[in-house]
Amino acid sequence: MPINTVLNWVQLALAVLLTASILLQSRGSGLSSAFGGEGNVYRTKRGIEKRLFQASVVLSILFLGVALANVLV
Repeated sequence: MPINTVLNWVQLALAVLLTASILLQSRGSGLSSAFGGEGNVYRTKRGIEKRLFQASVVLSILFLGVALANVLV
């Protein structure tokens, strides 16, 4: 198998995992505080939310690295 094919498959898998990890994260209140919702200014991430955030950061770095490697090869 050529290296370009392997890098394309790895990049595709990372893209799917990164998308899933971002979509699984809980959303902030957004503009709801302007319309009478709770106004949580600062909230710490705990448990699975923290791990999901860390996984998103790691997956994004890996995706960037594979994308650069795919361009350079």
